[in-house]
Amino acid sequence: MTRVVVAGSRVRSERSEIETRPLVDALAARGVDATDAPWDDDAVDWGGADLVAVRTTWDYTERRDDFLAWAGGVDATTRLVNPLAVLTWNSHKRYLAELAEAGVPVVPTTLLDAGSAVPDDLGSGALVVKPAVSAGGRGTHLGTSQDLHDTVADLLAGGDVLVQPAVESIGRDGEVSLIRIGATWSHAVRKLPAAGGFLVHEKHGGVLEDHTPTSREVEVAEAALAQAPAAPDTLVAARVDLVRLDGEPVVMELELIEPELFLRRAPGAPDRLAEALLAVVRGTGLSAWGPR
Repeated sequence: MTRVVVAGSRVRSERSEIETRPLVDALAARGVDATDAPWDDDAVDWGGADLVAVRTTWDYTERRDDFLAWAGGVDATTRLVNPLAVLTWNSHKRYLAELAEAGVPVVPTTLLDAGSAVPDDLGSGALVVKPAVSAGGRGTHLGTSQDLHDTVADLLAGGDVLVQPAVESIGRDGEVSLIRIGATWSHAVRKLPAAGGFLVHEKHGGVLEDHTPTSREVEVAEAALAQAPAAPDTLVAARVDLVRLDGEPVVMELELIEPELFLRRAPGAPDRLAEALLAVVRGTGLSAWGPR
């Protein structure tokens, strides 16, 4: 019997359960021995699985080195998705600078190295600063260059820092997430911040609604995925977050490690994800079970 372990974190939440349980159930319905476990549980026989799927490891940003060491160990003994090279690349937001260098439209981003002095001028107008290794809005601050000087100094004491212009359109248009499962764009959502807020994550009061992507949004998302250190068809799950600058979609984040896929908003998505994972186990290729 095929064995699949879905990797999550020790802290379980309603959000993590509604992302994990439907997938485990969909795998079990296909005759798979499917379980979920925290990625840092040493009692789990990771190498004994036919495949380990990284899903809700939402605490990895607090222990990135440990997480990547774990992923490396799993990769050495069995199949790991998404691939180790992708997890490593995507775990530090310097990838945004690499996307920009490759010509992919992204939110303008300046990377400050850990331990460096805070520049006298971080930029004009409203700015957003955040750790280069973070998720879910953790450590994200909004303000002016003068307001944020001490905040950036504190952040630099702990790691690399990103500085970006505040995207005014988020308050009006929100942030769009395009979800790809296997070889197919599955569904999309629009995330809107709470009134007076700038963070779109649900835990900060953000609101979700369904979204139909434009052809340009799909084009930008495809361009971003093409820069990952693996062929897009090897990515079992991916999410591309877009915002609008001057009316055009640009990449805010590329989520290839543990993206929330909003499975509850897309009937059939857990089944598609299960089939994509099994395609990796069978070695049949992701395009074998679904259209592009």
